[in-house]
Amino acid sequence: MSDPSVLQARHIPGIGELAITAFDIERHAPTAHAWLRSDHARFWGMQSLSAEQIHDYFRQLAAADDFNAFIGLHDDRPTFLMERYAPAAEAIGDHYDVQSGDVGMHVLVAPGEKRIPGFTWAVFVQIMDFLFSDPAVERVVVEPDVTNEGIHPINRRAGFVYHRQVDLPGKTAWFATCTREDYAAALDASL
Repeated sequence: MSDPSVLQARHIPGIGELAITAFDIERHAPTAHAWLRSDHARFWGMQSLSAEQIHDYFRQLAAADDFNAFIGLHDDRPTFLMERYAPAAEAIGDHYDVQSGDVGMHVLVAPGEKRIPGFTWAVFVQIMDFLFSDPAVERVVVEPDVTNEGIHPINRRAGFVYHRQVDLPGKTAWFATCTREDYAAALDASL
C-alpha cells in the first residue's frame, strides 16, 4: 500500500487487503454521504442529511478533540467508516462510570457489490486491532440500537459484554464493553 495516509493495513487470505486511513473530508465525505443515505445505514440516523450537512458533520468531528473518523479500504477502495470517540464527551458517558482507557466506536460497513464470506467479521477484527494498537486503550465501548440485529452477534463474537439498555438521543441502545482480555479470548475461541 503506497498511500501515506494508511494507518494500518494487512492482507487477509480470501478477503484481500484491508486498511484504515484517516478520514479526508474533501475526498471521503461524498462517499460517506452516499453510504449514510442508504437504508443499510438507518441506525446512524443520518439518512435525511444533505451532502453539505454530512460535510459539515465531518468538519465538526475533525475539529473536536474527542472524536476521530476513519475510512476503511478493501483493496484500495473505500468500504467502511469508523468513528472513534471519548465516551465521556458523548451521551453514553452519562450512563456509566467512564474509566481511563475507554474508547467508543461506531462502525458502518458499506453494502458490497458482491458478498464475500467473512468480510464483515474481517473488517470488525481490523477495527478492533486498530483500536487496541493504541496502548492507552483498555476497553472499547459501543452503544448500538437495540433493534440493530445485524451488529449484536458480531459484537458478541468479538467479546463485547452487553450490560444494559440505555436511552440515548434518538434511540434505545445496548451499552456494551470489550476489554483487551475479552477480545483476546473471543479471538482464541473463534479460531
